[in-house]
Amino acid sequence: MAATKKSTRSRSSRSSGTRSRKTAAKKKSTRRTSAKKSSRRKYSPKAGKSVKREMHEFKRGKLKSGRSGKKVKSRKQAIAIGLSEARRSGAKVPRKKAA
Repeated sequence: MAATKKSTRSRSSRSSGTRSRKTAAKKKSTRRTSAKKSSRRKYSPKAGKSVKREMHEFKRGKLKSGRSGKKVKSRKQAIAIGLSEARRSGAKVPRKKAA
């Protein structure tokens, strides 16, 4: 009885294994055509400087948010403030993602 269980397992694993290979091959071919890597800079040095300045203020506990004037407590928010200032000044920064 144990031998029959092993044979059914091996059959099922074989069939599922071949299916995954076929789908994996299809996925690879679509990735190659659509994904292109660019060697250009995404952020300009000017943008990096503004983020650096905001992070410095954040670490000292002096960074405040725009309208409310509350103290910024998260790193991500500090970076976002730096990037938005860089955008306003005309630095090369990728567009803000739509929510």
